[in-house]
Amino acid sequence: MADSVRHYYPIIAGDILNLSYEIENTGEEPLIIREIQPSCGCIVPKLTSRMVMPGKSKRLLFKYESAKNIGFVEHVIRIHCNVKPTGIIKLVFDTNVVPHADYTRDYEELYKEAVERNAMIRGLVDGDETEKGYYVDSPSHDSREQNPYPWREEE
Repeated sequence: MADSVRHYYPIIAGDILNLSYEIENTGEEPLIIREIQPSCGCIVPKLTSRMVMPGKSKRLLFKYESAKNIGFVEHVIRIHCNVKPTGIIKLVFDTNVVPHADYTRDYEELYKEAVERNAMIRGLVDGDETEKGYYVDSPSHDSREQNPYPWREEE
């Protein structure tokens, strides 16, 4: 993919950067996108179809929400598909997110504005309350099941 590594001009914190990548299928079989993994929840893919026919091209669109970043940022978008040799296309971009010159808004203000624009942001930042976000090896490693004083004999 041409121009898969990009350096964007600075943007103001809270602004949205729209990214557009052209992907062309030069193979003889349909290109099938299995998964898109952005390095940050602030990157939202806008995917209409997951297939590119041979000899055709498709535009991949992404929206980068800069509300939770300040300073230099570099992000990677991994596209898992049936490409040779690794099965992964890496898109890398960077930019500088600068605070507004008149007033430096804090993270909570930027987050509130982003949530008002897009309700999905709340789930990406705060997480789903039904998911722990981690796992343990086995229930035997649960500290609630352990003897708090293993050196004491049971009475």
